[in-house]
Amino acid sequence: MTSENEAILNDEISTSIGAGVGVADGVQPDGGAGTATQASAKAASDVPAVKATGVHKAFGGLHVLKGIDMTVEPGTVTVILGPSGSGKSTFLRLINQLETITAGSIEINGELIGFKHVNKGGRDVLQTLNDREIGRQRAELGMVFQRFNLFPHRTALQNVMEAPVHVAKTPKAKARAEAMAQLERVGMADRANYYPMQLSGGQQQRVAIARALAMHPKIMLFDEPTSALDPELVGEVLGVMRTLADAGMTMIVVTHEIGFAREVADQVVFMDGGVVVERGSSSIIDHPAEPRFQDFLSNVL
Repeated sequence: MTSENEAILNDEISTSIGAGVGVADGVQPDGGAGTATQASAKAASDVPAVKATGVHKAFGGLHVLKGIDMTVEPGTVTVILGPSGSGKSTFLRLINQLETITAGSIEINGELIGFKHVNKGGRDVLQTLNDREIGRQRAELGMVFQRFNLFPHRTALQNVMEAPVHVAKTPKAKARAEAMAQLERVGMADRANYYPMQLSGGQQQRVAIARALAMHPKIMLFDEPTSALDPELVGEVLGVMRTLADAGMTMIVVTHEIGFAREVADQVVFMDGGVVVERGSSSIIDHPAEPRFQDFLSNVL
């Protein structure tokens, strides 16, 4: 593994367990179908869970995102579909501040991420947040990656306890009880003392979901959570995600699982070439209006 790849993996592990979470000083807020639980969650707040406005991302001369606008309401599930290289995963990494925005803005629960407004000489300017402030914002989010990113030398229980104990400074007894509750939630309590190498890919991914839930995020991000799994293991992970959706968890899911999108999504967004081509309720999967979306679906269905 190259040093660059090691750095990326370390970033993903840190984000998965909520590393850097703390109480920051001086961060100021910037100004379809679903379950009954989701509907009540949406009614509880008029502030979007996620609001992206004119988001651009470039890596050198490569323009990956080209003006993404997206709103995700609390308690809803947004599924992002699109071909490889369309910018879906990059967009999630911007939400969780694993990458920095080139232009535009993203707000989480009404708070601008990555920057804060400060008054300098009578002028309102944007100032980059420090690591502690970014950590506090990341605590709002849980993220599950394509790779499971579990610590191989720790049991499932120890992996789930990691962030509550070492980041949130939760007493070990309380963290253990909470970790067991989350493992129970994803159907893995009977494997609490197993090491990752003793678990199937689907089981490891369910532990990764439990680990993210242990920090009590308000929003869950899933980046191709089933793409590394054998086909027979996909259903168990999607089942856990359906349960979270039924419980009213706000979720943004990048996936090629069209059946999941059709059954669970409140909003479906199709991206291609770094732009949003089509969006709507899950019904657009059966009645796509845009030729690019039609072509994509004909290739994956």
